[in-house]
Amino acid sequence: MKVTKRSLDCTIFVGSALLALLIASPIRADQSPSPGEDRYGHNPAELAVTAYPAQAAGDGTTVGGFNLSRWAEDWRSMRDPRRRDDPLDRLKYLPFDRAGDIYITLSGELRLRVNQITNPDLREQPLQRQDINRIVGGADLHIGSHFRAYGELAHGGISGVNIGVPVTTNRNDLIVLQSFVEARAKVEGIDVGARLGRQTFTDGSNLLTSQRDNNTIQIVLNGVRGWARGAKFRADIFDFYMTTYSAGGTGDDHIDRDRRFSGVTAGVVIPTRAFGDSRLYLDPFVWRMRNNVAKWGPTTALEERMYYGARLWGESGRLTVDWTVNYQAGHYNSRDLSAWQAFFAQSWRTGAGKGAPLVGFHADYASGGGSYGNGPLHTAFAPFGNNVYYSYQLFLTPTNLIAFAPNVTVIPRKSVRMTLEYQRAWRASTTDAVYRANGNAFAGTEKYSASRIADSLRGQVVWTVTPRVSVVGRYEHLIAGPALSRAGYASSDFLAGWISSRF
Repeated sequence: MKVTKRSLDCTIFVGSALLALLIASPIRADQSPSPGEDRYGHNPAELAVTAYPAQAAGDGTTVGGFNLSRWAEDWRSMRDPRRRDDPLDRLKYLPFDRAGDIYITLSGELRLRVNQITNPDLREQPLQRQDINRIVGGADLHIGSHFRAYGELAHGGISGVNIGVPVTTNRNDLIVLQSFVEARAKVEGIDVGARLGRQTFTDGSNLLTSQRDNNTIQIVLNGVRGWARGAKFRADIFDFYMTTYSAGGTGDDHIDRDRRFSGVTAGVVIPTRAFGDSRLYLDPFVWRMRNNVAKWGPTTALEERMYYGARLWGESGRLTVDWTVNYQAGHYNSRDLSAWQAFFAQSWRTGAGKGAPLVGFHADYASGGGSYGNGPLHTAFAPFGNNVYYSYQLFLTPTNLIAFAPNVTVIPRKSVRMTLEYQRAWRASTTDAVYRANGNAFAGTEKYSASRIADSLRGQVVWTVTPRVSVVGRYEHLIAGPALSRAGYASSDFLAGWISSRF
């Protein structure tokens, strides 16, 4: 019997749905610590994952035990049988020796998603529907407190209506998504370590560095990352090449030698007494992006772009802030490069309880200009940021962009979170184009002088059924402004829903 790609995706989709029902069993919320462990399941007698606050170490945020980078999770609490509630808990800690120092943690994810887009590509054309599935499996081998190896395989499938040629971050038969080895030790009270291989990297504002979890296949890099972390200070140094994805098996996703990303990110814990009861962090950084095939306007050439910036983020009482400013310098095709980005997001919890509504806004600036002429290039660029922050349809990115968006979040019940946002977007330079999430320009937009790009009405509902299972619904109505409409582009609606299940 001939197995077609459509039938393979269908089989995987049905099998994954059955797996989702299995994984959907809840985790007991009132687990008590086992002897010798704190309330988070850490054993103080063992080498901690990091002396620096884990949520600020540049490895992403862990909520309910889960992290977008699965290797950043700590499941040592499952060594105690009393902490396990179902057979899947047993998979989080599988020891190979009597002492339990050598063990493996297994992880997995299933995501079933449907997107519906009117006027895809912002052109007046028939509706597009994307039926997407993601399947990921990982294994994290720990050898004592000092060594580990992590591997992760992923599959992305897509079908639907008017989907055209899917990008390889949506369709990929099988990919070695992550594969690295790691060594770490404690030297004079400082945690030092290095990670070598293919890995996710999110050390910075998610508008600059992100796994891009909206994609079916996440963004991963290839190279080395080293760190030194104390209780109040940290420093990370890295040198990576990007990854070129293909749609076949594990042998066709290659290291992209044309795009190299390296640099240093530091971190400082701001004293809690500085702003009352606060948890604030300051992360200065110096990065370099070298791209042999950078394209601005009609030209493709070598670009060396330096980033000099800092991020201030965290909480102070009811206020949450995430502020990043960076200056970009360098050269593009023998032309000087000078650009700016500034991202300011903040929200205020209206009541003392965690369920109180939040009101806030984000205001962002990314310079533009010079892409279609000579002289200095002023077009800002984010290495691999989270573009759904601006547009679920991936029609905007922090390049030649000014955006302002008030928002409100309500939590009608503990497991449900609803967010509404209204966003206005303009061009920073009317002589430059409007840019998509993939960095390409909307053709023809550079010919018109209008500044307003679009208005967007956006809504999202997240239902956390259990710590393992979540359901998300998203809607966005993008109203094309004159910067787009004069170049022949149209308004668009985006509607999506998906269920994610993890263990």
